[in-house]
Amino acid sequence: MNGYTIGALARAAGVPVSTLRYYERQGLLEPEQRTESNYRWYSARSLQRVRFIRRAQQLGFTLADIRHLLQLSGDLPETRTQVRRILSARLQAIEQQLEQLEHTRQVLRQALARCRRSRACCAVMQMLEEEHTP
Repeated sequence: MNGYTIGALARAAGVPVSTLRYYERQGLLEPEQRTESNYRWYSARSLQRVRFIRRAQQLGFTLADIRHLLQLSGDLPETRTQVRRILSARLQAIEQQLEQLEHTRQVLRQALARCRRSRACCAVMQMLEEEHTP
């Protein structure tokens, strides 16, 4: 019988067993079969799936998005449209985060410049209190 127990799959994927169980509860992963002694048994396809899930999480996709991406298959126009929609939404969220980070960087640079010019931190604290984020 070729494949992985849950522990072997966890080691191969570099995740804790609890993560695999969580993925199962979320409907993202399921064992290919159960052994006679009721152990979960996974294939190389499961390893690829776990790696896909982890990479998608690193890119900031939600588990709901990942579940949806995993359900999409084939090279059909409607599949490509749905994938593009999910990717576009994630890209838009990242662009918003970048804008917020750029604003934060500007505020901190201004605060640091004021702090270097002044002996009192009160002016900097006042500036931070008055500053509104976009």
